[in-house]
Amino acid sequence: MHPVSVRVDNLTKRFSETVALDDITFHVGKGELFGFIGPDGAGKTTLFRILTTLLLPDRGTCTVEGCDVVKDYKRIRNMSGYMPGRFSLYQDLTVEENLNFFATIFGTTVHENYDLIKDIYQQIEPFKDRKAGKLSGGMKQKLALSCALIHKPEILFLDEPTTGVDAVSRLEFWEMLKRLKEAGITILVSTPYMDEASLCDRVALMQNGRIMSISTPLEVIRNYPLTLYSVKAGDIYQLLGELRNYPGVHSVYAFGQSAHVAFKGPANQADLAAWLKAKNHQSVEITPIEANIEDCFMELMTA
Repeated sequence: MHPVSVRVDNLTKRFSETVALDDITFHVGKGELFGFIGPDGAGKTTLFRILTTLLLPDRGTCTVEGCDVVKDYKRIRNMSGYMPGRFSLYQDLTVEENLNFFATIFGTTVHENYDLIKDIYQQIEPFKDRKAGKLSGGMKQKLALSCALIHKPEILFLDEPTTGVDAVSRLEFWEMLKRLKEAGITILVSTPYMDEASLCDRVALMQNGRIMSISTPLEVIRNYPLTLYSVKAGDIYQLLGELRNYPGVHSVYAFGQSAHVAFKGPANQADLAAWLKAKNHQSVEITPIEANIEDCFMELMTA
């Protein structure tokens, strides 16, 4: 087991009557790429703001590289890189001016740590004189990551870094994270995208301020307890409604133009197909499938 980089024990945070984080406990190993997966409102941003010393916890203890988030906040800020979910750089400064500004804040220079950001920054360097507010979503993302890395942090906190970014830029971004992990940087990343979970070493599935599961992506899928089928027919909306009334069905969710139908045990595909055809569904296709991360998450939400 790697040395612990982040340790959180019994962390609770409230905003008036709203419980944003509800007695959560976890640890992240040094050099690990650890993902927090969950919808908006799950508590991911509140957690990241506490770990980066921007919010105080109500209860519990949190340490980053052995430093307490309350008592040692200055040390944590110097050793951490933080990329918030909303683009927060100076939009009226150019790409180059933003990068130099953040380097100066941490008492370093772009030249001194250029090797660390080289692979990322070279992609936006041709636009170094463009104001940050005029960049595309993917370019803003690369600039924000460069600014978070310029002081050579030991640990990175990335709060939904790919939200609102096109699919190609998302893929490029995760390739960058893989290279940073190989350089020994501990990375905590939150995302609402279930497909990104498979790119992490371990994932915490979050809902309503609670952690429902922590394990490797492979273990999450292996622990799925149901028998799953993909069902296609002409009218997906009518299909969803009627499948929920089929005897023995545990759950039904839409996935694109098909429905994922879960049973607690094996189902007779021929009987199901005949039942759907009797209800005037055309071109019925029923295929046994393996669960994905999203199927597992949906099951945990209703367990």
